[in-house]
Amino acid sequence: MSVRYPRPLRPGDRVGVTSPSSGVSKELSARLQVAIREVEDRGYEVVVGQCMGASRHISASAADRAAELMSMLTDPTIRAVVPPWGGETAIDLIPLLDWDRLRDAEPTWFVGFSDISTLITPLTLLTGTATVHGNNLMYTPYRVPEGLLTWLDIVAAPPGHRFTQTPPGRHRSGGFDDFAVFPDIREYTLNAEGTWTRLDGSGDVDAEGRLIGGCIETMCDLAGTPYLDASAFARDESPDGLLVYVEAGEDNAFTICRNLHGMKLAGLFDHANAILVGRTNAPDRRTLTQHEAVLDALGSLNVPIVADLECGHVPPYMPIVNGALGRIVHTSTRSELTQTLA
Repeated sequence: MSVRYPRPLRPGDRVGVTSPSSGVSKELSARLQVAIREVEDRGYEVVVGQCMGASRHISASAADRAAELMSMLTDPTIRAVVPPWGGETAIDLIPLLDWDRLRDAEPTWFVGFSDISTLITPLTLLTGTATVHGNNLMYTPYRVPEGLLTWLDIVAAPPGHRFTQTPPGRHRSGGFDDFAVFPDIREYTLNAEGTWTRLDGSGDVDAEGRLIGGCIETMCDLAGTPYLDASAFARDESPDGLLVYVEAGEDNAFTICRNLHGMKLAGLFDHANAILVGRTNAPDRRTLTQHEAVLDALGSLNVPIVADLECGHVPPYMPIVNGALGRIVHTSTRSELTQTLA
C-alpha cells in the first residue's frame, strides 16, 4: 500500500454533501445554502444526499448513513465528499463500511474534522487514501486569514504540490457564531492573540514525517483497534517516522489526559518524530491545565511537542492532509507547517 492522492478537482466536478454523524436543522438551512453556494462559486456541482436530517443527534440510521457515504466515496463522478460538520457517534459507521471496496475504489477526497476524524483517519490508515482534516462545509464561507488555506485550495492542488501554512497570530477566544441569526456571516471574530507553543522544553523544532491524527475525544475509542493502527502505517508508508497531531474539542483536562494516556498505550505515538497539538478552549481543571494534560501523558516520549496549532475546534482552521509528507518548524522567529502531496 502507498499513499493515494485523489485527482485534483476541476471546474465541473461534483462534490457530495452528506452527514455521517449530525445533520442540519431547519433553522440552519439558510447557512447550509450559503455554504453550498461557496462551493458552487468555485465551479463545482454540489450533490446533497438524503442523510441530512436533524431530528436526533444523528442524521439517519447507521445503515443509511453508511450506505450513502459508501455510495459517494465510490461514485467516480463525485470527486470530494464534505459533511456539514461533525457530531457525536460516527463510530457506529465503522463496522458497516466496506473497507476493502474503499481500498479498491478510485480515491475521493474526504474532508472534515471533529467527529469526522472517526472516519477520515481510519480511511487513510486502512486504505492509504489521503484525507483532509479541515474546516467542514458550514464553516467554508469564512474568509481565511493570511497564512492559512481552506480545504477548497487543497483538493484542487496538483500531485506533488507543496504548501506551507503559518499561524495568523489571532484566534477566537470562545464561542461560535449563531448561524440561525447570521447565516451569511463570512468574517471570523478573532479577538485573541497567540501563536504556537513548545510544551516539552525550549529550543528549535524541525521535524518531518507523514501526518496522521485528529480529534482526541473521537479517536480515543478506536485506540487499540485495527482502525487506528498508526504503527502499521508508519512501517509501510513512513519508516522514518510520523508527525502525529491531536486536538481536544470540549472535554476537560482530566478526560483528555486519560484519553492521551490510553492512545499512547495503544501505540498511536510510537513512531512520532513530533507531536502537534491543536489550540483548544476546552476547560482546564484546578490542578491540571490542558497543556499539562498533554505533557503528563506524552512528555515521556521525549519528542518535540508543539501546541496551539490552528488544527482544532478554535477558529480559524488550518487544514492538515492525513498521509501527506509534513515538516514542522518552530523557532523564536519562525513557525510553519509544510505539507507535500507525495
